[in-house]
Amino acid sequence: MNKSPRYIQIRDFINEKISSNVWTPGTKIPTEIELTRQFAVSRMTVNKAIRDLVTAGLLERTPRLGTFVCTRKVDSPLSDIRNIADEIQQRGKVYSSRILTQATVKADNDIATRLGVKINTNIYFSEIIHMEDGVPLQMELRWVNPEFAPNYISQDFSQATPNEYLTKNCPLSSIEHTVEAVLPSAHIQKQLNLSSAAACLLLHRRTWSAENLISVALLYHPGDKYKLSLTTQV
Repeated sequence: MNKSPRYIQIRDFINEKISSNVWTPGTKIPTEIELTRQFAVSRMTVNKAIRDLVTAGLLERTPRLGTFVCTRKVDSPLSDIRNIADEIQQRGKVYSSRILTQATVKADNDIATRLGVKINTNIYFSEIIHMEDGVPLQMELRWVNPEFAPNYISQDFSQATPNEYLTKNCPLSSIEHTVEAVLPSAHIQKQLNLSSAAACLLLHRRTWSAENLISVALLYHPGDKYKLSLTTQV
């Protein structure tokens, strides 16, 4: 017989339903009254179990609608650069990508400043959607200085990501990250399957190899699916 407190039994019951994917993200769980009847306990006991899971980020309450299973957010570190394909595969998911653009372009004023080249310099540009189990997880816009990665434009990025190629051919020496929440353009909304009101996490990234500024990237992530973290020692 399970001798743990009743609220823990209820909490473990709900957690097991979530972890086993019986209740998937967005599922509305039974009401407090229904759980009260099922476990023959007071509503206060059920409420405590649900509060614990809300605090843990597994459930969310929506006034007048009920309690729902949260969408689990992918946690990606800011302190280093990881290949998104590896991240997805390590979670036991299937990585795929959709290449929208891969071309030589002229650097406008903004990109020239960011990449440290003259305006109208020929640079490489790629625009790629990275997906997890067929669902868009990141939109990557990247500008690369051809002087330091001359073969970038000829790569098959359906086989290896830009990150993977650049890491192998231009060993990383320094990175610069800036993060902001943005309302994306209609184009980005369409590519990431977002509603017009949905926010994105936008990661601005610049990477150096030795003394050379190699690339500038804008990485858009659906705000309800992604979180970025940084751990430091003091």
